[in-house]
Amino acid sequence: MSETPANPQLQGQMFLFEKPELINKEQHGDLALSKPDKRYGFCANCRAIPLTVSEIPAALKDYPVVFASPEQMIPLAIVGLIDDVNLFVTETGEWENQRYIPGYIRRYPFGVATQTDSDRFAIVVDTAFAGLQKGGDTPLFENGEPSEMTNQTIEFCKTYEEDRMRTIEFGERVKSLGVSKGQSAQFTPAGETEPRTFAEYLGVDENAIKELSGDQLAELRDNGLLPLLYAMVMSMGNWRMLLQRRAGRFNLTDKNILTQVVN
Repeated sequence: MSETPANPQLQGQMFLFEKPELINKEQHGDLALSKPDKRYGFCANCRAIPLTVSEIPAALKDYPVVFASPEQMIPLAIVGLIDDVNLFVTETGEWENQRYIPGYIRRYPFGVATQTDSDRFAIVVDTAFAGLQKGGDTPLFENGEPSEMTNQTIEFCKTYEEDRMRTIEFGERVKSLGVSKGQSAQFTPAGETEPRTFAEYLGVDENAIKELSGDQLAELRDNGLLPLLYAMVMSMGNWRMLLQRRAGRFNLTDKNILTQVVN
């Protein structure tokens, strides 16, 4: 973990973090992690989760993978529709078995704070996490030094941050090539003839990829980006699965599957 300047202060917000703090032995020396009653309860009410480029091939099997916005070309795994409900977190607070868990979720309650215009970073912990407490199972510090678990976390966060930077570069290249566009997912309820839109998003335009020059395609292929673009295209098949998952979770029928909001 890179050294941070004296008396560093966090600025801005971190997705899913309620009370992020720069980890240090003075404030957190007596804290330890334990498994809370609902391990993934902290993300049970989110609809989308950030992904890095290396995660796209795994995530496409379970989720639609789209971009956040034209301004933020960050890949997202869509995990919920219409309601603020993560359809992959069970009522007991577990992530559904055999479904890919994004790295952003796996590293929580830890994260990274970076310095503006610098490659230096510091590890952040969400002190509001239910599994972080005094007398827990796995201490953050031992004998005044980061524990083995904390050191492993630092390495994971370092690798994740490197991958996140590659993800930013990926998004910038996609934007410059003009191969993303606004799209929609539609569903036609039984007994109706006109489809209804249930999701609008920024996705990869397969036709735009086909219109790229030979040199551009070769560059994407050589950089390993072309398979990622097609992986995102393939992931669009998960929209219908996600809609069916919502219907099953809330016992909805075709008649109200797009109109009923579950609180």
